[in-house]
Amino acid sequence: MASKEYFPQVSKVEYKGEESTDPLSFRWYNADEVIMGKTMAEWCRFTMCFWHTWRFKGLDPFGGPTMTRAFDDESDTLDNAFRRIDAGFELMQKCQIEFYSFHDLDISPAGKTLQETEDNLDKVTDYLLVKQKETGIGLLWATQNMFSHRRYMHGAATSPNADVFAYACAAAKKTVDITLKLGGAN
Repeated sequence: MASKEYFPQVSKVEYKGEESTDPLSFRWYNADEVIMGKTMAEWCRFTMCFWHTWRFKGLDPFGGPTMTRAFDDESDTLDNAFRRIDAGFELMQKCQIEFYSFHDLDISPAGKTLQETEDNLDKVTDYLLVKQKETGIGLLWATQNMFSHRRYMHGAATSPNADVFAYACAAAKKTVDITLKLGGAN
């Protein structure tokens, strides 16, 4: 799907040593350097979290969102989800980030029903598998968002509403399934 480059101004971030003045270089992190029997890459498993990096809008308590992203048209569509993934994997490759993580609805639009939401997640995670194979970037962990939707205003697993509790259980099971599908490392 990715035919567009989203960050043409960013080149691959590489180790250049502590004397480097290049702001887009590693000065101390050398992925291949061995410390106590492990490489720095093994000790420091850099991860891009879709919520914090791609989906958070920089909300200000006194106003609206402060962050916009050229690749994100703000729609809750599969096409926009795929664009976010393309942009994310491009940046992760350039920054030598080997893992990503997410909440279920950070990567995929919610549907009108649980089934539609799960179908959307299946399509998006199929695409994530393709991106993982193309890049070698892997999933570190995934979890479910049980705090943003109003259905969870009384909790998810603690909700007194049986329908909400059942929905939360289904979301948790689906997230376990997609974590296994994507080979989650943690």
